[in-house]
Amino acid sequence: MKSHCLKISVFLILIVTAFHCSSLKNKPQQTQKDISVTDTIAIVNKDADYKIIIIDPGFNTWLLSNAKQRGYYSQGYLEIKNNLFVTNWNIKASNPSASYRDLYTMQINYDSTINYGYEVNYLLYNYFVYFQQKYRQNLSNG
Repeated sequence: MKSHCLKISVFLILIVTAFHCSSLKNKPQQTQKDISVTDTIAIVNKDADYKIIIIDPGFNTWLLSNAKQRGYYSQGYLEIKNNLFVTNWNIKASNPSASYRDLYTMQINYDSTINYGYEVNYLLYNYFVYFQQKYRQNLSNG
């Protein structure tokens, strides 16, 4: 079975790149001392071999105080919403003349046919909700 990783880094923007897990093995692992807990969230789905990392000042605090608890939404719901958000994100990222180009500097590689697992979808969904609130953006076509 082919191993996959999904890495999402956010530093006032959201960047997603998919890459083979073996590329992570050659890099030194960051420790808790390397990254502030308030600025970084990492969730690993070991069963599906996917990882999500979000770096955005304030997101962790927002997640702990505003997000619905895990299990509130089904994984299917989160996948549908994430697919919609990613589609709209990528439309904005592909339009460099728009006034919001500084927010959408890269497209997100989210494959709706891949089962990223609940935790990855939960975290990604909540980042999109946070992002829309913080930057007054609309990624839901309405």
